[in-house]
Amino acid sequence: IKKASQLSVEAMEEGIESIEKGKKEYEVAAVIEYKMKKNGADKAFDTIVASGERSSLPHGVASEKKIGDGPITMDLGAKLNKYCSDITRTVLMNPSEKMEEIYEIVLEAQKKSVEAAKPGMKAKELDKVARDIIKEYGYGDRFYHTLGHGVGLEVHETPKISEDSEKELKPGMIITIEPGIYIKNEGGVRIEDTVLITDDGVERLTKMKRDLR
Repeated sequence: IKKASQLSVEAMEEGIESIEKGKKEYEVAAVIEYKMKKNGADKAFDTIVASGERSSLPHGVASEKKIGDGPITMDLGAKLNKYCSDITRTVLMNPSEKMEEIYEIVLEAQKKSVEAAKPGMKAKELDKVARDIIKEYGYGDRFYHTLGHGVGLEVHETPKISEDSEKELKPGMIITIEPGIYIKNEGGVRIEDTVLITDDGVERLTKMKRDLR
């Protein structure tokens, strides 16, 4: 999974480098998927490239839409020797002040959740770290999925990092941490890492810069 995570980072970096106005979302997805294939990995799920107002769709699989100003959310995963990884980054191109603000909030929620994660903690306690930050800024109703999920032979496994999960985090578990804020018809931001629960905290497996403005 560590190796798959590294390959997903390399694919994400290549995809970001390929972004330009007027290019179609599926063209960026093709760059990402080719990079994974070239490195001997398959895609773990259909690559998400959602730009502009489509970035408000948490599962906006790449479409024919041409990229313009605003957020571009890319969610991808490499699958290597049957093991999966998962990473999301959002890039801002000439964003509105509102989208700049939302980016800052999601980035804070994601970083603080990664810092807070540790063994012995209940999944719902970790979800609460991010959810409370987003609520504090008035966007609680715009974060409408769980904070994360387990990753392994499937890209979505237990434990579910949700508001009601009593599951205890234990060393060796691999989960995602992916808060997001989505404004219908305007855009959205999500930032996600795959992390390993260690004996005293976490190790971020998708070791890539998170602030991409």
